[in-house]
Amino acid sequence: MNKEVEIESKFYVRNLPFFENRLNSLGAVCTQPRVLETNLRFDFPDQSLSRERRVLRLRMDNRAILTFKGPAQPDQNVSVRQELEVEVSDFETTRHLLEALGYEVAVMYEKYRTMYKLDVVDVVLDEMPYGTFIEIEGPDAASIQVAAAVMGLNWNARCGESYLAIFYHFCNRRGLKIANLSFQEFAGLTVSAEDLGVSPAN
Repeated sequence: MNKEVEIESKFYVRNLPFFENRLNSLGAVCTQPRVLETNLRFDFPDQSLSRERRVLRLRMDNRAILTFKGPAQPDQNVSVRQELEVEVSDFETTRHLLEALGYEVAVMYEKYRTMYKLDVVDVVLDEMPYGTFIEIEGPDAASIQVAAAVMGLNWNARCGESYLAIFYHFCNRRGLKIANLSFQEFAGLTVSAEDLGVSPAN
């Protein structure tokens, strides 16, 4: 798998424990137990990175990771984009470094993530403040589609939007002003697939 290219597909699901049991029954190996992620998305004040569909992100879970993602390639069955990642030793100092260069935190978002290895693909179970998702990352679209079929996911229901794009769609549809995609700010909200603009894959 090319370490500088991300090839993945995302699925909205209603019963994440079912799929975790399915992974275990298929002999998948848990490579990262469930952990809370805190992500800071950076941009310039003029939002130029977002307009160009580029991502600069600083993530903290068991370690701190700085990530750059390029725009997704057009006309693909799955998301294919450049991805550069480096582990950093100090989350706060890296944040201050980026801010000193003129970047600012555009949004913070959280999720609980569990990771599995299934043959040649990585399967990620994500608990977002607005719902649960599965991401499958692999060396090519074919291996991702095979894994989705084995897991019982509806390939035609895959979601091409990022978690933040889904968040903004939700806020616009519901007429809500929510600063960050956090569990605290979504507490008490009822969220449907229609609100998110997605279709359940199970």
